Amino acid sequence: MKCLTLSQFVRSSKSNRPHYLLLGHPVEHSCSPLMHNTALQHHNIEAEYHAINVQNSELTDLASFLNKDPFLGANVTIPYKRSIANYMDRIDASAQQIGAINTIVKNDYQIEGYNTDYAGFIEPLQSYGFELEGASAIIFGTGGAARAIVYGLTEMGVEEIFLVSRSPNRITSYRDHRRVQIVSYENWTSFAEDALLIVNATPLGMHPNVDSSPVRDQEKSYLEGTICYDIVYNPVETQFLKQATEAEAQTIDGLEMLIQQGSKSFELWTGHSFPINVVRDTLYEKFKN
Repeated sequence: MKCLTLSQFVRSSKSNRPHYLLLGHPVEHSCSPLMHNTALQHHNIEAEYHAINVQNSELTDLASFLNKDPFLGANVTIPYKRSIANYMDRIDASAQQIGAINTIVKNDYQIEGYNTDYAGFIEPLQSYGFELEGASAIIFGTGGAARAIVYGLTEMGVEEIFLVSRSPNRITSYRDHRRVQIVSYENWTSFAEDALLIVNATPLGMHPNVDSSPVRDQEKSYLEGTICYDIVYNPVETQFLKQATEAEAQTIDGLEMLIQQGSKSFELWTGHSFPINVVRDTLYEKFKN
């Protein structure tokens, strides 16, 4: 389904009704509208959630738009999780430390930035009973999602984190982080023997490029005995998770992170509890069909 740009949305009648938004580009693949509209309807909240394709040229208009009355809050996705900070009146401490925002809360007329990605990521690990204190982890990707995951894993007591990058020499943001080391796709397997957790925090494997994975087929044996976690949720079973299953690794799919981070965003916006089971059933039914 084609999504409106910000300027198109502002000109439409939808912008005159109470609304929450997903701001990013591209956003056509997102399940956030289905998830949050299901939750809003569950609580009989008279508001709608829309995915908006924000163009770079529209960012300068964002500040005035966020202060308009019908706007209630937003999620932020690629590629604006860092640059959106320029339009916030206040940024939560965890979002400041992570350096990325995925949730905008409108508190009276103050626009506040939060990050619920890190809590959404670690919740499934905790609910499945995985103990990561003192463990080693490998994360493919160095973007906003990876930053949140590093924060969450540090909170869980992970001792060593290896971030896999296409251009490791260009990554400077973790230079002073004692637990993080940047490695390349060519040598990540050198650190796999001691890794308990391996995460795909890249778009590799996301629809429509469903056959791609950060792990080459000849490397999948390195997944054996680990927990493999993919934050991509469309499809639910990605190529990376298929490789992990073949290697007899334990797996966590990205739909759980989506639901958990969405739960925390929804509660920040509305003060209502998020109907996790209702939303989970709705999303898994969508992908089953």
